[in-house]
Amino acid sequence: MKEFLLLLRGGDGRQLQQSPEEWQQHMQRWADWMGNMAKAGKFVGAQPLSANGKMVSGTAKIVSDGPFMEGKEMVGGYLICKVDNYDEAVALAKGCPILEFENGAVEIREIQDMNMR
Repeated sequence: MKEFLLLLRGGDGRQLQQSPEEWQQHMQRWADWMGNMAKAGKFVGAQPLSANGKMVSGTAKIVSDGPFMEGKEMVGGYLICKVDNYDEAVALAKGCPILEFENGAVEIREIQDMNMR
């Protein structure tokens, strides 16, 4: 099996915060999605990311506040799964609750083994 990184973009959760019940239902869909992956032995880990951050860039190593990008492009969290191939990773990604939002997106990248032993 290979490990894949799912980068979760967009999906403004504030849209669901109109009522505690809607927010709870949305969060339950996240728990169910990740829980089903865990039961199948495909879940490695996941975490949301803060909207704040720093960026170090260039040979001068300039530090700036960030990220500076549109909300739909900002990575809001990540999930690592263990599956056989991209097709299986895509199938898992299609169940991600972030896709309930028009601007929600899941970028799927295979994690390469650096084999530095």
